[in-house]
Amino acid sequence: MQVGEIEITTFCPEHLAAAVRLSQEAGWPHRLEDWQVALELSKGMVAIDEHGNVVGTVLVTLYERDCATINMVIVDAAMRGRGLGRRLMEAALAFGGERPLRLVATREGLPLYEKLGFREAGTILQHQGIVAAVASPPNTEVAKAADLPAIIGLDRQAFGADRSALMAKFFAIGEFAIIRRAGGIAGFSCIRPFGRGDVIGPVVASGFSDAGSLTSHFLSRRAGRFVRVDTIDGIGLGPWLADHALGHVGGGVSMMRPPVARSDAPVARTFALASQAFG
Repeated sequence: MQVGEIEITTFCPEHLAAAVRLSQEAGWPHRLEDWQVALELSKGMVAIDEHGNVVGTVLVTLYERDCATINMVIVDAAMRGRGLGRRLMEAALAFGGERPLRLVATREGLPLYEKLGFREAGTILQHQGIVAAVASPPNTEVAKAADLPAIIGLDRQAFGADRSALMAKFFAIGEFAIIRRAGGIAGFSCIRPFGRGDVIGPVVASGFSDAGSLTSHFLSRRAGRFVRVDTIDGIGLGPWLADHALGHVGGGVSMMRPPVARSDAPVARTFALASQAFG
């Protein structure tokens, strides 16, 4: 079959079951519920072969006009090497419009993304494992609904984009912890169900000590359970996670189009991503 015979069409809820199959074949942990959350927050396309089978996916999560992340780029193993990944990416670029774009790439995907104008911006480290006993930190508390606007504002400082819809969705399906200082919120973390267990992220704080406390808030409540955290190489959280039984198992390459260098140091920094898909 020629790639030209494959139709690229809008990703709809009826394609979700096939998308789960593709991600499972790729070795990804995403459940149907994880795909549903991603599709709710994103726009996407699927590739359909002449038999009506979904053989490729891509999603684009738009953060207002600030930027977008391209994610869930999967091509059926039997269809790789035929240009289908490029067709899906071109559809994603059209969704993104003039926004700055971000993605997390595998090393195999780097050549295509570089040809499309993306440049490396860093390394993402995936840590996961069964949580050992962790002490509960004394300086964190459970976030309340009234704290959500301040959480969104802090995330905007750290991420550089308005992710109001993402934070609201995570608040509905997960839990948030905060550090309150000087009458305001100095940092926050989130945990939500994902894949084999739970994922902690984002974790946003002004420094490593607060980031460790915000991560410990949830680890201390999940001893014996599977937890995943995606962090940034060089920010210091990776070795701390490894010391707390969450080993380094892989990751990806952070990429941007166009490359952006922040000229000012943000008050808050992202120590753990919301996910590799959402940034």
